[in-house]
Amino acid sequence: MIQLSSIAQRRLLQFRRNRRGYYSTWVFLVLFLFCSFAELIANDKPIMVDYNGSFYFPIVKSYPETAFGGEFETQADYRDPVVKKLIDDKGWMLWPPVHYSYQTINYNLDVPAPAPPTLENLLGTDDQGRDVLARLIYGFRISILFGLILTILGSIVGVMVGAAGGYFAGLFDLLSQRFMEIWSGMPVLFLLIIMSSIITPGFFTLLGLTLLFSWMSLVDVVRAEFLKARNLDYIRAAKALGVSTPTIIFKHALPNAMVATISMMPFVLTGSVTTLTGLDFLGFGLPPGSPSLGELLSQGRNNLQAPWLGITAFLSLAIILSLLTFIGEAVRDAFDPRKIFKG
Repeated sequence: MIQLSSIAQRRLLQFRRNRRGYYSTWVFLVLFLFCSFAELIANDKPIMVDYNGSFYFPIVKSYPETAFGGEFETQADYRDPVVKKLIDDKGWMLWPPVHYSYQTINYNLDVPAPAPPTLENLLGTDDQGRDVLARLIYGFRISILFGLILTILGSIVGVMVGAAGGYFAGLFDLLSQRFMEIWSGMPVLFLLIIMSSIITPGFFTLLGLTLLFSWMSLVDVVRAEFLKARNLDYIRAAKALGVSTPTIIFKHALPNAMVATISMMPFVLTGSVTTLTGLDFLGFGLPPGSPSLGELLSQGRNNLQAPWLGITAFLSLAIILSLLTFIGEAVRDAFDPRKIFKG
């Protein structure tokens, strides 16, 4: 069992005292865990098929229609009534709760797409006949994963630059600050749009492009902490004793700077999710057809006669950003020394 230090226990207690942030954390974790298994929740392929005494797992392996007594060598369409009957005659299928994937088109709509919510499509369909609930589940996962990876990588770069500038100061700090002033003054959104137009958009290419500008959010905070720490007595003593510079930075100065860094990371994550949503909304984000909250928001704008699209996009974004903001407030309170040692 891990034994927490007294200050860590106080921080955890202070975090739990913020009920709104504490419960928001649990709600966010449940939603993220739920959407992490999107293939098991929303899929146009069954999880498992029992046919003629043999078990098949279509969500992990493709099977031809001939494997179930069909006539075609192509991949089986398990939503096809003929394939359904072939399997049901000699076995059964275990389906996910939602029988649609993010790119599955419902060709059996009673009305032209976008279709309103029904028992089959709980949140309706978009203008291409794709299930909105399935796209929301997959889009939530992509948005949060993108935001988490961008936040972690951006924080690493920002902490390194801020730590180097604050600890070494002098010419390096002067040059890094002038570079940041120039870099931060660029029209980030326009540059991302231009680069996305030149480079084929994809998850990792888009991640790399946004990382070019997202690392600056933590530099000033870390730099200020290192400028303060470099003149403290224990840092001077370590230098006098001949302790190496990397040891002083990572073992002695960085832990103090990480307090402010961790307090800001939930808000950085909120900004990362918003960045991807904005690019997808403008059509310069993920490749066409990818599940995205921004694409769903764009669908609501382009189909005002289908209010369920705009309402779903708005509520999903409002819930995600609100949860992350509440979590950030709770983390900030947990690392606030005035509240930790109060009473």
